[in-house]
Amino acid sequence: MPDQAERLRQLFQESKPQRKKIATPSQQGAPASTCRTIAVTSGKGGVGKTHLVTNLAIALADYKKKVLVLDGDMGLANIDVLLGITPRYNLQHVIMGDKTISDILVTGPLGIQIIPGATGIQELANLEEEEREDLIDELSSLENQFDITLIDTGAGLSQGVLSFVLAADEVIVLITPEPTSIMDAYSMIKVILKENQDADVKLVVNMAKDSEEANQTLEKVLLVVRQFLGAGLQNLGYIPIDKAVVRAVKTQRPFVLAYPYSPATRCVRDLAARISNYSLPSSNTKGIRGFLKQMSGLLKR
Repeated sequence: MPDQAERLRQLFQESKPQRKKIATPSQQGAPASTCRTIAVTSGKGGVGKTHLVTNLAIALADYKKKVLVLDGDMGLANIDVLLGITPRYNLQHVIMGDKTISDILVTGPLGIQIIPGATGIQELANLEEEEREDLIDELSSLENQFDITLIDTGAGLSQGVLSFVLAADEVIVLITPEPTSIMDAYSMIKVILKENQDADVKLVVNMAKDSEEANQTLEKVLLVVRQFLGAGLQNLGYIPIDKAVVRAVKTQRPFVLAYPYSPATRCVRDLAARISNYSLPSSNTKGIRGFLKQMSGLLKR
């Protein structure tokens, strides 16, 4: 005779909404996705990841890219706060089967689409195989609607953060000139390259006084990476200290829109141009489906 706990689990499964099956492009015989997945991460918090993701997404949209943003900071998802929007639902509702992916998508400036707060993403590892495949199928329905998926990860080296970083096609490591940020960024890069020595890692310096300080910071990181890891990384650019950024945050507006001619905006637009013009080999593009499958595998470690 089943115990009370087992009976409760049975009742939960019986009452749980059945997720609707969706035929993904790959299942329909469509061409493989060319949607690039780019994780933005850092070794420590407080370096401006969310600001970069939000403003970079808008700048990329201005370059006619179709951009999807995944708010993947499981500890403090706050892209919606920076944009002054209040989502009714988030990815947790999709994971639980209460909503579809189209129900939770939020439209931001210039048509960027946002998947709010992925606070429940680690539940992917706890789903039954069929449930996980159903969820991946549903999220993969976005596969060919976007050119770039930007993922705002948490900071540090937790399993949740690393699952996003290691599953993405490309990684942007954001650093500041502070010594602690440099050392923590090195630790993150070391883990990434240990897992995948061919990882596509790019560096961006934030909150630099000027281009000289940004270049000095980059050189410090590149030097230790070359010396101890034997690898070369791409310098994507920098963003200067700019009062316009602080003013924009207070008004909950992205600074690229509130202050389109500010130094920070010009630098973010330069970053967007470099990313737009970068050609990632098609064999290295996993697409949304490949990203999700690899991420779910990493979460189960």
